[in-house]
Amino acid sequence: MYEFAIAWEWLHFAVRWLHVITAIAWIGSSFYFIALDLGLVKRPHLPPGAYGEEWQVHGGGFYHIQKYLVAPASMPEHLTWFKWESYATWLSGFALLCLVYYGGADLFLIDRSVLDISAPVAILISLLSLSVGWICYDLLCKSPIGKNTWALMILLYIVLVAMAWAYTQVFTGRAAFLHLGAFTATIMSANVFFIIMPNQRIVVADLIAGRTPDPKYGAIAKQRSLHNNYLTLPVIFFMLSNHYPLAFATAFNWVIAALVFLMGVTIRHWFNTTHARKGRPTWTWLATALIFILIIWLSTVPKVLTGEEKAQVAPAFQLFAQNAHFPAARDVVASRCSMCHAAEPVYEGIVRPPKNVKLETDAEIAAHAREIYIQAGRSHAMPPGNVTMMTAEERGLLTAWFESAASGETTR
Repeated sequence: MYEFAIAWEWLHFAVRWLHVITAIAWIGSSFYFIALDLGLVKRPHLPPGAYGEEWQVHGGGFYHIQKYLVAPASMPEHLTWFKWESYATWLSGFALLCLVYYGGADLFLIDRSVLDISAPVAILISLLSLSVGWICYDLLCKSPIGKNTWALMILLYIVLVAMAWAYTQVFTGRAAFLHLGAFTATIMSANVFFIIMPNQRIVVADLIAGRTPDPKYGAIAKQRSLHNNYLTLPVIFFMLSNHYPLAFATAFNWVIAALVFLMGVTIRHWFNTTHARKGRPTWTWLATALIFILIIWLSTVPKVLTGEEKAQVAPAFQLFAQNAHFPAARDVVASRCSMCHAAEPVYEGIVRPPKNVKLETDAEIAAHAREIYIQAGRSHAMPPGNVTMMTAEERGLLTAWFESAASGETTR
């Protein structure tokens, strides 16, 4: 049993590392080609059919790059395809989804205080949402509204916000954000697999056969590539969010997700405009900063919206074990957290305390006061999936303990 748990943990690590490696390759190439495409310059000496060119310097050498909007006059001798970066990123991400969220559904996927469903039902909902999401998106792109790029992107944004809300009504906050990232990444990778690559193959086949390729295939592929361009940064945010419970495990997490998509647009707009040599729209950074401040506020939203008391900002860290609220907080930790966070965990499948955090003694609990406050007091990240059924009153005790101790009330 011990050996299996160790092997399982290393399998998680290996797949996560693979996912990061492939994501770097995919996102890196995507960023590069978007910048290259926007930086192309039209010059009179270009060959027939060439749209523009770009001179670049890197690694001690110069590169002269030309782009053909449809295709060159004849098939090049060697052609490099960019596809496996996308496929490998999605496949490794799905493998990680299976290992972490399907394999540990009771801990990470299901929160029965949100929706009381079984693991198989939750997994089925997950799979259907990813596949149906791509189908609906593809149909929208192929509908009459798909001819209007901006109208389509606004409609897509509405769909993404609706999915953000829907996921938070079914899964844990952590799983909801992860699935929103997977939902978006599925659209992006499917764009490459089902649209961009097949269209490029049609153009190549026409070149080989001596036919003039239809420019519509390039135009369709470019529209999907534009969508991928603006969706990349939100996907990264959602993939990283599982480390930050104030993002995914608070009352207005789906609103936070909606704002993250807006930040993705403002940041990419700055890069796109700069690469196109159309100026540097610095207002986008101000807009991004204001949206992020709004997200911070929403993560600890005051009583006017939730009925909860607003958290007071603590001036300094105090001796939490001496606080008057500590005995009640210690009882909550002992009954709801210590089955995993112990030198010898008793929860099935846990052989070591997560992140080596032990919460068995007064000193250990006081030393991790901030983490307890963030993970289980101000958010619902812990216990995972609320498997130990921590109540709102108990979370209130943890919050009262930290905030009163941090504000100077340290004597019992």
